[in-house]
Amino acid sequence: MEPLNARSMLDAATSAAAKSADQPFVERRRRLSPAALDVVNQKVARAYSPIVITGFVRLADFALLSLVGIALYLGYVMPRAGFFSWAYPAQIIAVAISAVVCFQAADIYQVQLFRGQLRQMTRMISSWSFVFLLFIGASFFAKFGSEMSRLWLAAFYILGLAALVSERLVLRSLVRAWAREGRLDRRTIIVGSDRNGEQLVEALNAQEDSDIHVLGVFDDRNDSRALDTCAGARKLGKVDDIVEFARRTRVDLVLFALPISAETRILEMLKKLWVLPVDIRLSAHTNKLRFRPRSYSYLGEVPTLDVFEAPITDWDLVMKWLFDRVVGGLALLAALPVMGLVALAVKLDSPGPVLFRQKRFGFNNERIDVYKFRSMYHDQADPTASKVVTKNDARVTRVGRFIRKTSLDELPQLFNVVFSGNLSLVGPRPHAVQGKLQSRLFDEAVDGYFARHRVKPGITGWAQINGWRGEIDNEEKIQKRVEFDLYYIENWSVLFDLVILLKTPISLLTKNENAY
Repeated sequence: MEPLNARSMLDAATSAAAKSADQPFVERRRRLSPAALDVVNQKVARAYSPIVITGFVRLADFALLSLVGIALYLGYVMPRAGFFSWAYPAQIIAVAISAVVCFQAADIYQVQLFRGQLRQMTRMISSWSFVFLLFIGASFFAKFGSEMSRLWLAAFYILGLAALVSERLVLRSLVRAWAREGRLDRRTIIVGSDRNGEQLVEALNAQEDSDIHVLGVFDDRNDSRALDTCAGARKLGKVDDIVEFARRTRVDLVLFALPISAETRILEMLKKLWVLPVDIRLSAHTNKLRFRPRSYSYLGEVPTLDVFEAPITDWDLVMKWLFDRVVGGLALLAALPVMGLVALAVKLDSPGPVLFRQKRFGFNNERIDVYKFRSMYHDQADPTASKVVTKNDARVTRVGRFIRKTSLDELPQLFNVVFSGNLSLVGPRPHAVQGKLQSRLFDEAVDGYFARHRVKPGITGWAQINGWRGEIDNEEKIQKRVEFDLYYIENWSVLFDLVILLKTPISLLTKNENAY
């Protein structure tokens, strides 16, 4: 089953009810049950990706073996030969690559295996020995054996093995420490607290070395079919509570224990949950209808069907982090002279601070402080953005009109990218917490609006370079922004980020008719 398309969910949704414009702003938070609050109030560490961990271990194995071999060559073989030869380094790198491939074939690049010792060491020693036997055999048939130092070869085998064993002992300590801190757990909630849910929790808990940590179950039913506990997992609330729950504590996976035949119920629930940056799957452990094995993804031995996948995870997240820090740092250095001139102009134009701080929506609806150059008179500033800036707005200063039109007021957000890390260079633009379309908050005007917060917001984005920036005075403008943001999330790549970044200056010059 292919993951559902986010835009189709948005198009199928209906507009929410209106809210009076003269009401004072109040942070809207759904009240959770005491059981859910017990979980929410627990301190939770940030998760580490097993895929990234195993990737770094592969790189460490390659680098370690290469360094050992080359150090032995430079310290022993080259002084005796009296000259440098590329043949040894080439063979060393070939051995290191072969070792990593052989370790992969032996299936030792698993986080669960890193926690243990005996199985990991025996497989690694066997694989390393096999690589050396293969290397010796290849050297013999290629007639390189007479040119190879036997002492170097023996030392490379022994010291290489010692380095690998030492590395694995350190890794074992790290992985066990991360496991104790909960960084390797997949924090999971179950939807459905009936007998199917109980069987699912039992199946997940019965698996050895599982990274699944069941936080609890959610169910809308209040009749006898809904259990208060499922195999020890407490009922934490109703399905409507999941969104608030997942925004107040780390949730990695939502797993439906409902049968596929409950299609209507599942779709209604997915319309509420698809806005979360988590994996959503349907459990297939009790379904009589069976698909091909490749149709399933497995949690240990429990078959599941993918519905939604969390966007930008694992190595994609690493690449985006590097892109933001490296390119953002260079952009900040290049922009410093311009920022200095803008700061001076703002200070000379009107009294008050140079910078303006505003609460905006960040990743997964967290509230973040976003910095801009002040573009309004200080005594008329609007930190909650309760009133939209319009054309010829009297609150905007002379310098403010220019820097808003050219987006120079956004330059201080580079500090958010490089130092705070709560913004990206490219992503959905962070809207003010109380941003409104006429009398309605944005999430009330567009159902599914919060789905754009499944990734970190950005200084520029796909919607902005396509002209959807500035004043929002009708429903189409906010609808289009959300549609373009969802397209960006579904099609993200580093190249896409680079294209958006390069097109931003052109967009600022040609598509600024809505920026006041």
